Amino acid sequence: MPRRKVLSEDLRSRIVDLHEAGKGYKSISISLDVHVCTVRQTVYKWRKFSTIATLPRHGRPVKMTARAQRRMLNEVKNNPRVSAKDLQKSLAYANIFVDTSTIRKTLNKNGVHGRTPRRKPLLSKKNIAARLKFAKEHLDVPQHYWQNILWTDETKIELFGKNTQHYVWRKKGTAHQHQNLIPTVKYGGGSIMVWGCFAASGPGRIVVIDGKMNSRVYQDILQENVRPSVHQLKLRRGWVKQQDNDPKHTSNSTKEWLQQNKIRLLEWPSQSPDLNPIEMLWHDLKRAIHTRHPKNIATLKQFCEEEWSKITPDRCAGLICNYRKRLVEVIAAKGGSTSY
Repeated sequence: MPRRKVLSEDLRSRIVDLHEAGKGYKSISISLDVHVCTVRQTVYKWRKFSTIATLPRHGRPVKMTARAQRRMLNEVKNNPRVSAKDLQKSLAYANIFVDTSTIRKTLNKNGVHGRTPRRKPLLSKKNIAARLKFAKEHLDVPQHYWQNILWTDETKIELFGKNTQHYVWRKKGTAHQHQNLIPTVKYGGGSIMVWGCFAASGPGRIVVIDGKMNSRVYQDILQENVRPSVHQLKLRRGWVKQQDNDPKHTSNSTKEWLQQNKIRLLEWPSQSPDLNPIEMLWHDLKRAIHTRHPKNIATLKQFCEEEWSKITPDRCAGLICNYRKRLVEVIAAKGGSTSY
């Protein structure tokens, strides 16, 4: 049904004046060429609300105005974590009354969608500079250099997986922009911790860590697993071990142990899990474990070892073959977060 024409305030005022002068509804209707029902409704509103101004209507407009859309898009740009409900309240303060479903549809039409933000380490200026330096220095090293590295890391695997979801409003291709990320702290919860390693030739050993991890435990793990893995994976003379800058890895006692055992390290920028391809294997491992629905810690450990052993040499070789792409992304992001 088309919307009825809204009377001007001047015409409403004349209707009220004639009514106050004793004229009847029909007489006013004929005199001003206004439908008698409109005359009656105008007088009724004036008597009840003492005003001739347009009153707020019930319901919501069929469409959002261009102004309302601009206001909403600017708010989402400034705060990607704002909820649809909060946007509704904000618009209401500007006398724009819309349903949350309309808000979502409008954002979608403008290319903005609710997405779970990627979890990435919070990068300081020092971290960013170190990442950029690492990427530039290693961008053109020969492929065989990466193939002779033993990549290592620890991760926590939760019994039931992560179940807390967060959302941000973002456009396609902006997933890794700073405002669309959730900064993370390493080892923020879980059930078991594991240490593992791999090279281009395949997966090395994996260790389920019992108790608290400290420098001594870390050194014991290296003592029992690094060289056997190097031998198993057939790394060449001059191989290099990669590790991050966790305090257990960089403590004086660990540095001394590494020197005594003549293990060369790859100089590593802090807060850079996206530069360690083992993170992709952790993702594969956790997904495979949780599809089996472990019921307790014992089966979680069992599934962890079983699924790790299923990782193929081709999968590992592919990660190293494409390693240069990670460095290119770091440089393109000027040291910031990448899609990895």
